[in-house]
Amino acid sequence: MLFCSQAFLYFFAAVLLIYWLMPWRQARIWLLLAASFYFYAVWNAWLALLIGATTVMDYLLALGMERSTSPRRRKILLVLSLLVNLGILGYFKYANFFLQSLNEVLSTLGVPLWFHTLRVILPIGISFYTFEAINYTVDVYRRRVPAERNLGHFLLFILFFPHLVAGPIVRARDFLPQIKRRKRFSWPRMHLGAQFFLLGLLKKLAIADRMALYVDPVFADPNAYGTVTVWLAAIAYAVQIYCDFSGYTDMAIGTAHMLGYKLAQNFNIPYVSLNVSEFWRRWHISLSSWLRDYLFIPLGGSRGGSGRTYRNLLITMTLGGLWHGASWTFVVWGVLHGLLLIGHKMFQDFCTGRPLLERALRSPPGMLLRLALTLVSVCIGWVFFRATTLGAAAAFLHRMASFTPSPAEGALPNRDIYLTIAVVIICHLIRRFELWPRWQVRLPASLLGLSYAVAVTLALFLAPSGTKPFIYFQF
Repeated sequence: MLFCSQAFLYFFAAVLLIYWLMPWRQARIWLLLAASFYFYAVWNAWLALLIGATTVMDYLLALGMERSTSPRRRKILLVLSLLVNLGILGYFKYANFFLQSLNEVLSTLGVPLWFHTLRVILPIGISFYTFEAINYTVDVYRRRVPAERNLGHFLLFILFFPHLVAGPIVRARDFLPQIKRRKRFSWPRMHLGAQFFLLGLLKKLAIADRMALYVDPVFADPNAYGTVTVWLAAIAYAVQIYCDFSGYTDMAIGTAHMLGYKLAQNFNIPYVSLNVSEFWRRWHISLSSWLRDYLFIPLGGSRGGSGRTYRNLLITMTLGGLWHGASWTFVVWGVLHGLLLIGHKMFQDFCTGRPLLERALRSPPGMLLRLALTLVSVCIGWVFFRATTLGAAAAFLHRMASFTPSPAEGALPNRDIYLTIAVVIICHLIRRFELWPRWQVRLPASLLGLSYAVAVTLALFLAPSGTKPFIYFQF
């Protein structure tokens, strides 16, 4: 059930109405649990049962960890939880990737193929809810959060349908206390949730899906287009993936607000970043903070000298790339960002003690140059993220650097992409300088309502036929 589909709107309207008509807190929790299970089971009931079973397992293991006084027993229970969660993730998401890679190596060596690929269905959102389960069991093991004793509450933490299939990745210490709080209907919060949802709808239908009309044919055959078109396609994909994923997040945050829950911010205008480190503090914040807290810091973080820091950055980003998808293109994308982070750290160290250089970098021309270099680096990285194979990525990058004109350029909606990119830049500036909150309070209610109606109309009018699934559903 896509958030931007009629089926979801009917489903959510029914859940929202029944939810606020119910006077009993516990009944509301069980309603959300039933709705969340149904939301996933509409796609695949057996995999919904699998999520429920692993969630119950983590609930019991966490209780066992908290009650045990033996460090060895607690560690065994933690390892068991990690092995099961990562084992299921590995089986469904990575088994065929590693089997195919092994077969390719054996074929290159002249060895007959021995390993057959498996017939498995990738559970939607498995990477997201696996990381949520891991953050809970690790935090219970570290005694940072108490084990949840109410099974219904813990099931809702994992299964809550607004964040179930594409995040943001929720921390137990942030979400579980919200379940216990008394919920009261609030028009301002309902208004805020509706704003988030409409913003996400506009991003998805009017921008992301329209950018796909330009992006898809160019990535399918970059050699048929000129250099300018290929560069525009890379920029268009940067716009598409941002509006697609942040649009989903906005709709998730909006639906959660309307139900009385708060989900974490996941994006903070990432394309105004002045370096790649800042980009990762603004892009997919829930994932980057998870990788920092549960991978980078346990590896040693920045302790132990520059060499170990660089190693830890590279390992973290490589695994972060693999988290996104079972393909060598995602691995290369993660390695590339790891190298960019290492390069930024080395340049930071070089700038230390050079006040003239630091002053030049903080000047308006210096900041503009830093922003442009960061954006170009990110767009080049997106080529690997979007390409289906390393060969396709290489062909696309070669075309970007070839300075080749092509008569096919006129066949694509160039004016649409220019206008869309201009709108995205203007919206970034409005968000960067916090203009909308100041404008909103001054607008009459009638004009504000009209603007929402215009946003919905634009989303429906500009949306191409056949809504595309959200990009991050594949992760």
